[in-house]
Amino acid sequence: MIGWWRRQSQATRFEWYVRGSFYTQVALSPLFLGGLVQLEVAPGHRFVLIALLVLHTAVCLVLVHHGIGAYQGSRPRPTGLILVGGGLTAVGLVAGYLAYPEPTPGHPDGPAAGLLLVVSVTYVSALAAAARPRTSIAVAVACCGVGVLHDRTGGTAIALGSLLIGVVLAYRVSLWMLVVVRELDRARHVQAGLAVAEERLRFARDMHDVVGRTLSVVALKAELAAQLARRGRAEAVDEMLEVRRIAQDSLTEMRAVVLGYRAADLDVELAGARALLASAGIECRVIGDGSGLPASLQGALGWVVREGTTNMLRHSEARTCTVTIDASPAAVTVTMCNDGVPSGAPPRFGSGLIGLKERIADLGGTVTVERLTPDRFQLSVHLPAAPVLGEGAVPA
Repeated sequence: MIGWWRRQSQATRFEWYVRGSFYTQVALSPLFLGGLVQLEVAPGHRFVLIALLVLHTAVCLVLVHHGIGAYQGSRPRPTGLILVGGGLTAVGLVAGYLAYPEPTPGHPDGPAAGLLLVVSVTYVSALAAAARPRTSIAVAVACCGVGVLHDRTGGTAIALGSLLIGVVLAYRVSLWMLVVVRELDRARHVQAGLAVAEERLRFARDMHDVVGRTLSVVALKAELAAQLARRGRAEAVDEMLEVRRIAQDSLTEMRAVVLGYRAADLDVELAGARALLASAGIECRVIGDGSGLPASLQGALGWVVREGTTNMLRHSEARTCTVTIDASPAAVTVTMCNDGVPSGAPPRFGSGLIGLKERIADLGGTVTVERLTPDRFQLSVHLPAAPVLGEGAVPA
């Protein structure tokens, strides 16, 4: 149960809290208020009263459930349930006053007044979640009018009216907060998606600038070499050698883009990560400084920060993130830790992390991911101070 709760987003947790508080109040109000006013009824009426209250409470619970959905826009307004609940409330009040028109001897009120308090609070609480505030307040005023008929001084009506209006306002404020939290959660996911899309667009622009320009030159050079070859000119060989040189340079530049070495340095990537995470509502704190690291490490660790940030935006519910840079003469370690583990499954390498692991391995380093109790995810990269260039690695 605890694991399931931790897997839910903050917005979902808040919604379940609001729903739980509404359901609990509607379900327990008849028991609490009934015990408070001590409904003293004849034995023959007791079974009828209990059956009425159980049916009335059940209808009000269903009304609350559908009403919250209608307020969020996920289901239509439960007009039928509103009418059924109102009808049961009216039947209970009329039956109570017909059976007990006078107060109980020795008490200021009677069973009819107690029944008014129980059914009116329960129904208005449910109605506040399903109808507009003016409708709920109008029903509350009508219940107060019934109280005036029983208590000529108006004291019961004033107390009941204050209670009912307070319930209506509390319910509507809670529902308004629920919608605001849901909208903020959706906006956060949209911002995260936009941040990832912006990063992809930037990468696409880099690829276009490097590969597109070079391929255009290769096409022109190849066409020129073909024309020269048709004429038997020796310059065709030189042009083809030039095509090969351009293609090799383009391949080197493309690898540099893929490996992230075109980034200025680690500090630039950290600043970009902080801006992207802030736009998604994630607080990012950086501990340590990598400005004095060699250029080869700057580029590799810049790619680590970029990949870790992208994964955090796409796959987590993080609220905070801490980036720690621990540099020594022998090695440097970068750790990215966030509090947004989305599920109870053990951490695993996705395609992005697999690519990152391969690139770091080419430099003689290691990549590890792990779950920290209770809901934290940590990405750690360890690199020697003098990277060992392996196959596929590109020096800075």
